[in-house]
This record gives sequence, structure tokens and C-alpha cells, in this order.
Amino acid sequence: MNLIQAWNNGPGPNSIREYLILMLKGLCMGVADIIPGVSGGTMAFITGIYDQLIDSIRSFNGTFIKKLVTFDLIGAVAVPHLKFIIPLLFGIVLAMVSMARIIHSLLGSHPVQVWSLFFGLIASSILVVGRRIGKFSFKNILSGVLGAIFSFVLVGLIPVTTPDTLWFVFICASISICAMILPGISGAFILLLLGKYEYITGALRNPASPENTAILIVFVCGCACGISLFSRVLHYFLEKHHGVTISILTGFMAGAMRKIWPWKEVLDSVVIRGKTHVLSEANILPSAYNEEFATAVGLMVVGFAIVIILEWISSAQRS
Repeated sequence: MNLIQAWNNGPGPNSIREYLILMLKGLCMGVADIIPGVSGGTMAFITGIYDQLIDSIRSFNGTFIKKLVTFDLIGAVAVPHLKFIIPLLFGIVLAMVSMARIIHSLLGSHPVQVWSLFFGLIASSILVVGRRIGKFSFKNILSGVLGAIFSFVLVGLIPVTTPDTLWFVFICASISICAMILPGISGAFILLLLGKYEYITGALRNPASPENTAILIVFVCGCACGISLFSRVLHYFLEKHHGVTISILTGFMAGAMRKIWPWKEVLDSVVIRGKTHVLSEANILPSAYNEEFATAVGLMVVGFAIVIILEWISSAQRS
């Protein structure tokens, strides 16, 4: 087996068109991760690659590590789903690098319009994902309600002050990276809640200093550990308790609608490195039913339609 055969060993795109589509889906996930309170996991659900994403993360297992440390490069390439995860990561990173300023600028200048588009996207995705629950039993309904309550309360919490020790950085990284693959919950928002957003972004601004290098190494290790363990737990529950798990994930998205309601009133905020971060806010009704309101409703409809169309295309491809 050579490197090309090893690369093609796992699942993933088989043509340039499929590679471009997968990178586009990664681009959508990256844009979602930039938006505070919106998760890339939600976009993975919307674009129909959530199960593949979980399986790809799980593919970085003990066999992969063993082949890597024994310098078996071809064997190490053959084990994980690199053909899937690398194009996806390319799209995610490309979005974060190229779109971060644009999205943050739009959130600053046209927040109602941006939130309206995402509100429509998430509202529609709740329906699409909810269809995957299967039988609507009392257990599934209760799981969905509990997931919604948990998410609703979580996105309304005020950030806390926490220690700056490396062990706590490791824990924060493990938790926040798990949130990034959960629909409806933002990993960056979890870092903010745990009081480590400023600490980590500060280390990223000057990664060369020994202290910041140690922080970032511990953070990356925490992310790797957290997502590796959590992807296996999530895969188990999706396989053994599919209906309940999908119900909880659907509930997460429903509860997170509190965070992406377009019309808000800021109650408390903090300036971190020249950027204002909202600590708490209240959802309000539109101040006027004018042209801006009509545009917001139109964008909600557009967002809603995008997901329905994507689901239709995905269903057509599967059949």
C-alpha cells in the first residue's frame, strides 16, 4: 500500500466536485463557529454530515497513535478518515481566517439582519433534525424538553471568575471543544462562561512567550482529549439510544433560540482587548414594524428555505 492508497482507504469525497462540496460545508461550519452562540455542530446537522463528523473524530484511535509513534506513516494515514476530515477542516479554517472580520463587522453594523438569518436557519434545522427522532414516545418528548431547558438556561448564564491554573485550562478546553460539536451550543460561549475566553485569546496574541506556549499546549491537549472521549460517548448514545439522543440534541437547538433572537437589549457587557463582549442581555420585541422589520422577517424566511433546500438535495442524493 502506498500513500495514495492509504489516503483513499477511509470514507470521503471521490471527485473534485465532492471535495468542493465538503469544503463548502466546512465553510458553513466555520462561519457558524464565528457567530457567538451558534455552533458548528448545528451546521454539520443542517448539511447532513453530523454522523460522518463524529465517526471521523473517532477514527483517530489507539491504532493511529501506535502507528504514528512507530513511524509507520502509511499505516497512520490509512487508519483515520483523513479524506473526509482534512477537506472539512480546510473549509472551517478558511472561513475563520477569511470571514471573521466580515461577520463581526456585520454583527456590529447589522445585528438584527444577521441574527434573523441564523434564526431562520436554526428554526428550520430543528424541524429537519426532529424528523430523525423516529417514534415520538413520552421518553423522547421528555428528553427533548429537558435538552431545551438545559440549553435555554445555559445561554442565559453570566460568565464566572475561575482560576488560571493549567489544570483548569485543560478542563475548560475539554468542555468547550465538546460544545463545538453539539448543535445549539457554542464552544466560544462556553469558554466565556468559564471565564477563560480572555485568558486563551490573550495567549494566542503572543504565543511565543514560554508562559503562553505552555497555556496553548495544555489547551490543545485538553481539546484533543475532550473531543476524542466525547465523540465516542456521543457515538454510543446515537447508536444505542438514537431517539433519545436526537431528541436531546433537537432540544439543545430549540433552547438556544433564546440566544439568537434578533431583537435584544444589552444588560451588561465587558471590553476584552478592545472588543465588547456581552455578558447578559434580554430579548425584546421589535421597536417598530418598519422596513428593517420586514427585511429581518425576509431573512428568516431565506434562512428557513436554505435548510429545507439543503435537506431536499441531501435526501435526493441518498435515494
